[in-house]
Amino acid sequence: MKLTRSHTITDWDPEDVQAWNAGGSKVARRNLVWSVAAEHIGFSVWSIWSVMVLFMPEDVYGISLSDKFLIGATATLVGSLLRFPYTMATTRFGGRNWTVFSALVLVIPVVATIALLAAPGQPLWTYLLVAALTGFGGGNFASSMTNINAFYPQRLKGWALGLNAGGGNLGVPAVQVLGLLVIAVAGNRQPYWVCAIYLVLLVIAAIGAALYMDNLEGPGVDLVAMKSSLVNRHTWIIALLYIGTFGSFIGFSFAFGQMLAVNFRADGQSAAEAALHAAQIAFLGPLLGSISRVYGGKLADRFGGSTVTLAVFAGMLLSAGILIAGSSSIAICTVGFILLFILSGGGNGSVYKIIPSVFDAASRSLPLDEAGRAAYSRSMSGAVIGIAGAIGGLGGVGINLVLRQSYASTGAATTAFVVFAVFYAIAALVTWRMYIRVPAAARESAVPADVASAKLGS
Repeated sequence: MKLTRSHTITDWDPEDVQAWNAGGSKVARRNLVWSVAAEHIGFSVWSIWSVMVLFMPEDVYGISLSDKFLIGATATLVGSLLRFPYTMATTRFGGRNWTVFSALVLVIPVVATIALLAAPGQPLWTYLLVAALTGFGGGNFASSMTNINAFYPQRLKGWALGLNAGGGNLGVPAVQVLGLLVIAVAGNRQPYWVCAIYLVLLVIAAIGAALYMDNLEGPGVDLVAMKSSLVNRHTWIIALLYIGTFGSFIGFSFAFGQMLAVNFRADGQSAAEAALHAAQIAFLGPLLGSISRVYGGKLADRFGGSTVTLAVFAGMLLSAGILIAGSSSIAICTVGFILLFILSGGGNGSVYKIIPSVFDAASRSLPLDEAGRAAYSRSMSGAVIGIAGAIGGLGGVGINLVLRQSYASTGAATTAFVVFAVFYAIAALVTWRMYIRVPAAARESAVPADVASAKLGS
């Protein structure tokens, strides 16, 4: 391993145990810390409108509940689509360089949010435009995950990717807690404090990344790997599973607070009081879901990503049933939502553990030396991380649009949760069929489920 003055590392091989123990682990950990910090703040900016809508009484801003769901869907859509180019950005520009840029560019939507909320009564398209700009924070996930995937050895990827993603996901409850504090102290007409704090944090993240992160020189995600992954069936199977886990996490993160504020607003309660009440509860879901992502990755390291993912979807199906049965009770709804957040968070970690397992196994059937196999596995895994992350994020768009239609048609969310329950059942069946139900020959040879399925289906 060699480090140049430009913070570029050459000859990086995380599978070299001797080099890893001699200092490679410290280098990887340092990059992980600042990657998590930048991704965390990016997630906060991406989901900042889940908090801003609590500062927007309809009689002041003229924005309805349906409009607010659309704002959330817009931010989610842009953040998801940007994950495609962001996946390749670290290879093209370097992980350190791109982290600095991706943090600083988020200053634009944060400043635009302040300007927009300072002038109530603007047309809906202006809110949609600014929400779309915050979507750049969602793209940070793909570049961060692809970068960290290259720093860590196969045996630690579940833990490292789970920690990186979980730390990033914590940006959602973090901005919601900050919004809660601002509402409690200054009321629901002072959203500017939330934005001002994130302007400072973005600068700190950019400086930290510039000083302490490194670029890796060598094989990474490129257009060739991206094209190859697009014709691999595991890419689309994993993306489907990630729609169910991450799509649920980010979609409900945008919607939970709004649903609480509307569904359970007491008679005579002001909009500010309803917003405060909703904020006191809403942050718990994303918080627990972010923490559980780390443990989902660790459980997947131990028991296999497919086994944990199947258990997750079974639990999410049960949780959706709780929400359908108890839609009129705030206590039951809160329990159902909390379970969904915890399970979807754990599933985020376990699904991402399947990715390197699939392509590490596939590489062993290729006519390559060990270095070539490692490069193939890293490149393909990075590409699929970006594709699955982007498509999974689109699940959050679906969550908000289905909820929007459910409220518009029936005035309640019950129909939406029936739709979600059906999807979770399908995802569980797909997981079982593709990654658990291994042919007898593979079982008899004691090949792990993830690896056997990858070998048979690559």
